[in-house]
Amino acid sequence: MDRRNFVRNMATSASGLILGSGLLQAADAQAAVDKGPQGRIKQMMQYRKLDAHVHLGLSNDPPELNVDFAERLGIDRMFLSKPVTRGPGAPEDFRACNDVILKAMKKYPNRLGGMLTLNPQYPKESLEEIKRCTGEGMTGVKVYYQVKINDPLFYPILEKVSEMKLIILMHAEAALGIGGYRMKYDQKIKPMTSRPEDFIEAAARFPEAMFQYAHTGGGPDWEYACKALRHSPNVYVDVSGSNNENNMVEFAVSTLGVERVLFGSDNMYYQSVGKIMDARLTEEQKRKIFFDNYKNILQKGGYHVD
Repeated sequence: MDRRNFVRNMATSASGLILGSGLLQAADAQAAVDKGPQGRIKQMMQYRKLDAHVHLGLSNDPPELNVDFAERLGIDRMFLSKPVTRGPGAPEDFRACNDVILKAMKKYPNRLGGMLTLNPQYPKESLEEIKRCTGEGMTGVKVYYQVKINDPLFYPILEKVSEMKLIILMHAEAALGIGGYRMKYDQKIKPMTSRPEDFIEAAARFPEAMFQYAHTGGGPDWEYACKALRHSPNVYVDVSGSNNENNMVEFAVSTLGVERVLFGSDNMYYQSVGKIMDARLTEEQKRKIFFDNYKNILQKGGYHVD
């Protein structure tokens, strides 16, 4: 690799962090000189954006913080969720989480959408919660690692979301090694966390369902995940997370097709916008990732974005 390409690659992988400080540099140093930070920000604001993976209530931050970031980065709408990340995830727990999201949606109806959470260990209550929350305007489902996505406990849920054409966003991990586990880098991954192989099985059993594989930029082996999911056309990946490795977004596009790649932040706002802005993609491809792909998913379920 020559010196120019080395500098380009290093700049690209750091672009999200630099954008966050207001000092974003282009991957190509000459482009940075020509446009400058303000030019880059102006260019970024020209893209409409739908954040397909973002949270509220996992910290003490109020919804006003989400709205502030949305306005700062030109995000038309954020689709919030509050999964149960501790304890057994009983019905009273996931109902309370969904109430937090519903309250924020009602306070900021033009900026914040919602994705409900549930626990398939409680099938009756979970199906009731789908009815309740979609009746209040929620447009998808966000689940955590209480149960693997391919577990039979999920079958009634997947049948329902298939029928309603709702996308289901599942927390995911991917580490290489025997049985999907890399001993050298022990991440203390929970045993019920879904891996690419679990998505493949669920997607094949429920071909009408739409699955969202979470945060390829959140630390997992994104290259392995994309390769594994290549032949599962009803599985989408979002690029959310703080990791900004060079070629991450481009690899997802070339492996899966641009229509299966979604913009999401997982509350890592600047990094997630920056990695798409500096990806070596066409303007049309960036528009699809930022906005069009998720808009099309929402429209399948009867939800329309102006």
